[in-house]
Amino acid sequence: MTALRTLPRDGLASVVVFLVALPLCMGIAIASGMPPAKGLLTGIIGGLVIGFLSGSPLQVSGPAAGLAVLVFELVNSHGMAALGPVLLLAGLIQLLAGLLRLGGWFRVTAPAVVSGMLAGIGILIVLSQLHVMVDASPLASGLDNLLAFPGALIDTLSLANGSDALAAGAIGLGTIACMWLWDRHRPKRLRFLPGALIGVSLATLISSWLALPIKRVELPANLGDAIDWIGPQDLASLANPELLVAALAMAFIASAETLLSAAAVDRMHSGPRSKFNRELSAQGVGNMLCGALGALPMTGVIVRSSANVQAGACSRASTILHGLWLLALVSLLPSVLQSIPIASLGGVLVYTGFKLVDPRAMRNLRQYGRVPPLIYIATALCIVLTDLLTGVLTGFALTLLKLLWSASRLRIKLMPIESGHAELHLRGAATFLRVPQLSATLADIEPGTHLRICMDRLSYIDHACIELLEDWERSARLQGGSLTMGRRTALKQRVEGRRRRVLAQTA
Repeated sequence: MTALRTLPRDGLASVVVFLVALPLCMGIAIASGMPPAKGLLTGIIGGLVIGFLSGSPLQVSGPAAGLAVLVFELVNSHGMAALGPVLLLAGLIQLLAGLLRLGGWFRVTAPAVVSGMLAGIGILIVLSQLHVMVDASPLASGLDNLLAFPGALIDTLSLANGSDALAAGAIGLGTIACMWLWDRHRPKRLRFLPGALIGVSLATLISSWLALPIKRVELPANLGDAIDWIGPQDLASLANPELLVAALAMAFIASAETLLSAAAVDRMHSGPRSKFNRELSAQGVGNMLCGALGALPMTGVIVRSSANVQAGACSRASTILHGLWLLALVSLLPSVLQSIPIASLGGVLVYTGFKLVDPRAMRNLRQYGRVPPLIYIATALCIVLTDLLTGVLTGFALTLLKLLWSASRLRIKLMPIESGHAELHLRGAATFLRVPQLSATLADIEPGTHLRICMDRLSYIDHACIELLEDWERSARLQGGSLTMGRRTALKQRVEGRRRRVLAQTA
């Protein structure tokens, strides 16, 4: 009965999500170097299959811009046939991770790395889709796209390739302008309509009316023709270590993006909370199915999910219905989709890419010190200059180095109190890395001094530092000095207990 009562609201929300998903599914497929039908197929599976299995009822799954770069690199290096086996293995990893209740660990990702990853992906999408906007083919890397774009722009403006590229560029820029204006000046009554749909619709109508000679979406007459079933011979390609690494990277990035999106969706509504392990397993099933059918990888996507919540969705029925609308349109009205200019979809992705490079993320990271913004910048630049996996690993490596540095910092302050008495204040973590610093301070203490060590703000002390203090105490006792601890704490008891044992052995 509850489902029937909320069906009208879910039905309206599903239409909104469908309108948001339609251009994105095709645009992300093109950005991934794949036919648009592959993106639509993933969107349909994300609605009809994952909608039933999802652990986050209001989250919408489908092709994601965050994986477009990884897929493009994979297809460019190993061919389209390699995507199916890699995606099948990545989905299996996600499924097992969910069954083993590892969902929470996929969310253990430093915000600076996540924001830097999204920024790097956004820059790569912009650099590649600028070529698509002038009906040219993007190159293999972000740096190549950046270096080649001035030449492509000169060719377009000089009409070296005829007026086709100029017309395509005008359509792409018009789509971006329309989305920008709609996002800022949309009427309240029409706020449920996404700017991407408005921009693509107007671009399609104008280009058809003017009969512009530009590239348009190509779809098979039958959706079944877009399915490339994976065969046993395809699985043999997983013996290639590069494909195994690609599968691990895809599983991790897709899982992190999905679960971070689910956490964000939970903050948008007061309904049932997400079950992360179930969501992770559902994504694994979806990606295994996409891999078996030769479609694009999927994740939980925040743009479609936020549109779902804002449109008033109450249950998973909205997600399921949006997949049904995608299937109906592709099956019954493919000619509508075939009239869409590819340059217009490129404009949608350029606009989306710019939004991924969010300056607010940099401002938010600054409040945690100078290092997080540097990790953000380093991750993004490394992704642009090398590849997605190298950039993410660089971000993680820098985060670990920062953690090690923070965990090993020790502040030492020696304070003389009166003749023959002094206090040594330790703050932070006393590890073997700080033995030279601590040893130098102890060497400056006058012989015969009665030293009191204040450990109230000491979080950790390791074996090397304990032995150093023991050695100093033995020397001090021979010269009439002593060593005592500050406030009695568990840490102090640990040091004193070891010190007594050592002294008893040497007595």
